[in-house]
Amino acid sequence: MSEQEIERVSPEPSCFAVQIPTQDVNQTESEFWEDADDAEYKQEIKVELCTSTDMTLQKENSETLEQETQDDVNPHGSERNKIISSKDVGNSTATVKVLLMPERHMITVAFTIGLTILDLKKQFAFELRVPSDIIQITLDDKSVDDHQTLLDIGVQQHGMVQFEMSSLDPENYPMRPVKPQQEYNMPDVITVRVQTDTDAYQDVVVEIERATRGKAFLGGHRHKVTKAEYYHAAVQTRPKKRPDRGIETFCRDTQTVQLKNQAQQCSKNASTQMTKIGCYVSNMEDKLITPGTYITAEEYHSKRLRAVITLQTYVRRWLAKRFTDSLRQAKELRLAWLENEKRRKKEKKEQQIRDEYHRRMNPEKKGDFDLLYNALKKWRIEEVECINGTFSGAERKAALCALLEQETHFISSIERHRIAVGERNQDKAIQAFLNKSAEPKRWRAFDGKVTEMDTQFTIRAKELRDLYSSITQAQFTRDERLDVLLTLKHTVKEHKCKLTQDIVDLIDREADLLMRGVKKSNLEGLRKRISTLFLQYIKMPAFNPQVSKLLRVPQDPADFRKNICLCRGCNKYQSSTEFALMANASLVSLCRRCTELDNEARRREDFTLYKNILKRLRETEAECSPNAKITFLLQEQDLRYLVDVLWGAQSALSGWNDLHDLLLVRWEKYLDWSPWNCILLTKDEAAAHLRVENIEKAYDVVVIHNVKQKHALARKYFSQIPAMAECLRDAEIQPAALGNLLVSKPITKTTE
Repeated sequence: MSEQEIERVSPEPSCFAVQIPTQDVNQTESEFWEDADDAEYKQEIKVELCTSTDMTLQKENSETLEQETQDDVNPHGSERNKIISSKDVGNSTATVKVLLMPERHMITVAFTIGLTILDLKKQFAFELRVPSDIIQITLDDKSVDDHQTLLDIGVQQHGMVQFEMSSLDPENYPMRPVKPQQEYNMPDVITVRVQTDTDAYQDVVVEIERATRGKAFLGGHRHKVTKAEYYHAAVQTRPKKRPDRGIETFCRDTQTVQLKNQAQQCSKNASTQMTKIGCYVSNMEDKLITPGTYITAEEYHSKRLRAVITLQTYVRRWLAKRFTDSLRQAKELRLAWLENEKRRKKEKKEQQIRDEYHRRMNPEKKGDFDLLYNALKKWRIEEVECINGTFSGAERKAALCALLEQETHFISSIERHRIAVGERNQDKAIQAFLNKSAEPKRWRAFDGKVTEMDTQFTIRAKELRDLYSSITQAQFTRDERLDVLLTLKHTVKEHKCKLTQDIVDLIDREADLLMRGVKKSNLEGLRKRISTLFLQYIKMPAFNPQVSKLLRVPQDPADFRKNICLCRGCNKYQSSTEFALMANASLVSLCRRCTELDNEARRREDFTLYKNILKRLRETEAECSPNAKITFLLQEQDLRYLVDVLWGAQSALSGWNDLHDLLLVRWEKYLDWSPWNCILLTKDEAAAHLRVENIEKAYDVVVIHNVKQKHALARKYFSQIPAMAECLRDAEIQPAALGNLLVSKPITKTTE
């Protein structure tokens, strides 16, 4: 074994192996087997002797190392030992590792390389308590025959091999791991055969003395090729104890003390001269020193204590001043912030009043007209109460008639505004429709960039949009107008139908009148007819395929049968998207237009504030939980019921009743928003509520009880929506706790 094949082993606790010649050990073991009669008992004893696989492997490797060392010293003795060992090759042992399948438990034993695989099976059959005929041994995924020996397989002396053992009947005879055997007790006396001469041997009885202390680990080495570890053994001879002289002695030399001498010299030499006979020393520069008052230790320490107290007084004053300055500064910042917030809220309230006044004076949207009708309703109620409290009899009837006429006048004025706004917004709506149909295809890539692509349909829509914009302009001269009409004529002549023929006839008529010098004011009606017919031409999917997705009325007759409902108000069939359903609605009744008309004529309610609350709620939930869907199932009427009926249109904590300042936020902030997990608060209260970690500690028991009661009512009301019922089931709410709350009522669609 060369030095390159050996590496040192780090000193760590492990088992030790005593280096004993291989011949003596084998001979002693054979003599031991002669005393055993029963074969099964031999197998059991042999397995017990080989319990510690690492000990056996280290022992055999130590013997090999010692034998190789002896061969280097005595070449002739090496040749003789090789002759002797060649005779006993079949009796040599090797390390056998068996992997039990399928649990993959490893068993390591020492086995004679001259025995067959059948003997190995019998040994493991005895140990594992299974028949030997159902054991299958494989090597490198190949089955091994029973008549083969380890030597035939290629296992060398003191080598190592690993088999895989499985059962042919795993259900009845599974391969379970062997239980740990009992600790091996080494005998007190062993017999060792020692070679005394060339051909002479002598049996020596060795008495083993039990160690009273642990042996020191002396390290070892590891073979780099076979990975076998060899450890140095410690002797059992006790160290010689020094005689005790009764005196405790210490030796400085054993402590490795290093002595060093170094001389020191003062930086300045000084001397003193005394007056004596024959030596005169002048005393002109001498100083007379008078001793002062003697200070005792108590006085000294009391003086230092007073100095310390003085220092602490000034330091504490400085710290207190710093603290008060920081408090004063924080107070000033707080007061400034409160003043800014007060000013901001005041300005916001004033801006809100101005916006509402502007909406009333210049209504533009549907919500503005709802606000006007709601204000008209409040004015009428106040006037009726005033008339009932002031007049009676015929005077009361006359006052009510005058009030009715005045209300009618206000309604007609509002409708005139609505008509004027509709005319102003019509051009904007048409232009928005044309721009939307001409938009290119857009999609967002993985890096966030937006890609746009124009198709043949979008290009066609852009051409028609530009042509419509040219026709509706009135700043063109006569020649420019004729060029636009000629372009329009060539565009519509591509398709022959009744509509295109009418457009061509009108274009020819306007061109003839322009050539005759007719004024522009006299051509406004004709130009309006041309633009109207051309807009109708643009909205037809046969001429502009891009608008097929933007039309409310489907072009395919088969689509009329899908999601079409009958309105009970106007008796018209409309799409299901034109109907607004409340949570407690069981069938479809009125479309959106009829609902708006009924609201203006009777209830005159303004849902603008509820729409704003719902909009803020959806925006907040979209940021917190992108998969939230409950907020998008609610309508304005449902939110109005939730705010007005359940929460009383006021804050649950302060009772603030201005809907402009109220918000619906989560009650449990770690759960998704739902009608049964919300609370109505002001904006400042909502911000503080979302910072609360433990609700049970932050709020009183009465407040928590009231909130839980409102949540139960919300479950009962909103569980009528099938989608809401699914959300309740997803929240794992026990049916026993809810009672009959989860009642899902399907919405009936009337198609007759």
